[in-house]
Amino acid sequence: MIVNLKIHLASLPKLGLSMCLMLASLNCFAIEPYEFPNEETRDRFQQLTYELRCPKCQNQNIADSNAPIAQDLRREVHRMLMEGNDNVEIVDFMVERYGDFVMYRPPFSAQTFALWTLPVVLALLGIGLAVRMGRGRRSQTVENDELSGEEQERLQALLRQSPGSGPARDS
Repeated sequence: MIVNLKIHLASLPKLGLSMCLMLASLNCFAIEPYEFPNEETRDRFQQLTYELRCPKCQNQNIADSNAPIAQDLRREVHRMLMEGNDNVEIVDFMVERYGDFVMYRPPFSAQTFALWTLPVVLALLGIGLAVRMGRGRRSQTVENDELSGEEQERLQALLRQSPGSGPARDS
């Protein structure tokens, strides 16, 4: 009986590994298989799903997202492709439904003005601030390097008082 217990305990790691592999393989079935009449349509599907952003996932496209809404959007893109809609019609439909947010590269308009111009403005402000700070430090170091007449006299007096720290004296 002790021998049988040892055999069962030795097979636990193998059993655990097989359970993990089985559970990991279940995730593979979540990918929806779409059929396309030709390679061009498949390429258009892939291009559109990589260009459209998932409304729930914020910074993930609908091709990579596992959110239910991303699955619905992939299904919708596939349906519209099968109906013969072109890419512009599909993107227009998605924008009409979800707004410009659904596109990774929204068009330049009054609503997206800040989105397109703010990074440039912030970069220019950062460069201007860095230049201003650099000039300020440079002028401070130049001013600090020069000693007034009174300070030079005090320095000379201190150097004369401390033995061995001044220039070599002739004996």
